[in-house]
Amino acid sequence: MKNTPFTEKHIALGAKMAAFAGYNMPISYTGINDEHQAVRTNAGVFDVSHMGEFILKGEHALDLIQRVTSNDASKLTAGKAQYSCLPNNEGGIVDDLLVYCIEENKVYMLVVNASNIEKDWNWISQFNTNNVEMHNISDKTCLLAIQGPNATSMLQPLTDVDLVNMKYYTFAKGTFAGVPNVVISATGYTGAGGIEIYFEDTDGAADKVWEAIFATGGPKGLKPIGLGARDTLRLEMGFCLYGNDIDDTTSPMEAGLGWITKFTKPFTSSEIFAKQKAEGVTKKLVGFEMVDKGIPRHDYEIKDAAGNVIGRVTSGTQSPSMQKAIGLGYVNTPFAAQDTEIFIAVRDKALKAKVVKVPFLS
Repeated sequence: MKNTPFTEKHIALGAKMAAFAGYNMPISYTGINDEHQAVRTNAGVFDVSHMGEFILKGEHALDLIQRVTSNDASKLTAGKAQYSCLPNNEGGIVDDLLVYCIEENKVYMLVVNASNIEKDWNWISQFNTNNVEMHNISDKTCLLAIQGPNATSMLQPLTDVDLVNMKYYTFAKGTFAGVPNVVISATGYTGAGGIEIYFEDTDGAADKVWEAIFATGGPKGLKPIGLGARDTLRLEMGFCLYGNDIDDTTSPMEAGLGWITKFTKPFTSSEIFAKQKAEGVTKKLVGFEMVDKGIPRHDYEIKDAAGNVIGRVTSGTQSPSMQKAIGLGYVNTPFAAQDTEIFIAVRDKALKAKVVKVPFLS
């Protein structure tokens, strides 16, 4: 099992640790609800150094990205980022990812899910027919996400980059806590605002950045946050988690990700998705709230009033912000309309729920 440069710090802080995507990661420190509320109301720090980062360079870098991703990366200018996905050849999703444009048409950084690093690298590599320079920098890249409404103002003293006015899905490179060449971005996964910082752990940079963040933010209530709260925070926003809500068998059109599926250029499965857009899909990912008492969990069956199976739960939790049970799941398209009554099979009971609009938090 791999460690991140911050693993010993998590253990010293008393974090509950567990294996995640081959890494020893903090799940919680003081409890998921407490950490969740800290991010929603103030600020918290996530170690997400397990994520994967690839650099693609060269005159054909954009062309390669265009052929393997669903979104239109030609729209990106330097300092802009984009959410996208890597479709497979059968209309499913290899992974979802972020595309950062470092130098227009020439240099890009792809940020992929930790569990899919090797899979994604191999997938993209097979389409690299024009000798695009590819570098897997995952193992040497630290990534901290400092999220929450007060995160940017709290950390502004640590950098000359204007954190407070950084627009969503943009980034800049600068010095942070005395460490040069830090990529600072605003592409958070919590819906609470904040930044992410990418940097190489050389000359004790990881220790330096971690200590500076907590020296500056600690007195203002900044807390370390585990992956448990990261999951409840993203679910309240209706953000998809790869392996749960999207995978090799689900299409972006089914998952409500038509907005990252652009038909301005050909890409893997683009013809399949175009057909789905024109003809409709047979299942859709929906958000739902429980009406009866009970918590939906991954893979629970979703039924209609007559007891017929019409889908399955992909993610579910008790929302700390809303104090009610919520979930995401695929249902047959006739049951996808807002306010449709559905039933979640919890043990031997069918508990009533209703389809609602996402994000769950407005």
